[in-house]
Amino acid sequence: MRRKAQVVAAVRNGVLSLNEACERYQLSEEEFKSWTNLLDQHGMHGLRATRIQEYRSRDLQETD
Repeated sequence: MRRKAQVVAAVRNGVLSLNEACERYQLSEEEFKSWTNLLDQHGMHGLRATRIQEYRSRDLQETD
């Protein structure tokens, strides 16, 4: 989770471009954007791999 947050911070702070981050860490833009959304909405704990589905399910329920 810390590494994901560091990648998000690097892009936000201009250390890496979105394209550079996606290439370097083999991410799709969609995956990176989900990291930023989870971090913004749920903090560091939202980036836990075991919690991603749980948070996504909640987010989908809230929009329905």
